[in-house]
Amino acid sequence: MSAPPNDTPAEWQGGTVWLTGLPSAGKTTIAVGLAEHLRSGGHRVQVLDGDEVRAALSAELGFSKEDRDTNVRRIGYVAGLLAGHGVTVLVPVIAPYALSRAAVRDLHADRRVPYVEVHVATPVEICADRDVKSLYARQAAGELSGLTGADDPYEIPVDPDLRVHTQHQSVDESVRQVRALLTARGLS
Repeated sequence: MSAPPNDTPAEWQGGTVWLTGLPSAGKTTIAVGLAEHLRSGGHRVQVLDGDEVRAALSAELGFSKEDRDTNVRRIGYVAGLLAGHGVTVLVPVIAPYALSRAAVRDLHADRRVPYVEVHVATPVEICADRDVKSLYARQAAGELSGLTGADDPYEIPVDPDLRVHTQHQSVDESVRQVRALLTARGLS
């Protein structure tokens, strides 16, 4: 007996949308706005915010390169599980290292789970002006070290599926840009 054809409607096609960028780039803002749009269209959506997931799954980790890699891989694993069960998973995570992001992409490919990488390409000067968590101010005052993009590296994605320049557009425009990518990929 053969397996039934995959007649799953697009709204139940899961996938992971990985939003990477500097702190205060707008990753979570875009993810939350996109989640609202997708839910209103009947999609099952989960936002896996990097800070929240780190606190729940990786609280024992620090911010060394190895610990950041482990954290990103853990988040990627959870995203892949959810996406494989028909959930659109929005993942706003700094994920500063290219190898960590590639490992998450490969995990999704191995499981045949759709994955798109969105680089929220906001310049560090704009991020520092926004400074929604006061990280840049704390780093400048010497209270914080290892801030991605300031005194710790961020490896800019070479070939993301989409690059969003939040400094040139509104939140709604950024959300529409990501939504258009999902529509083009059959995920929306």
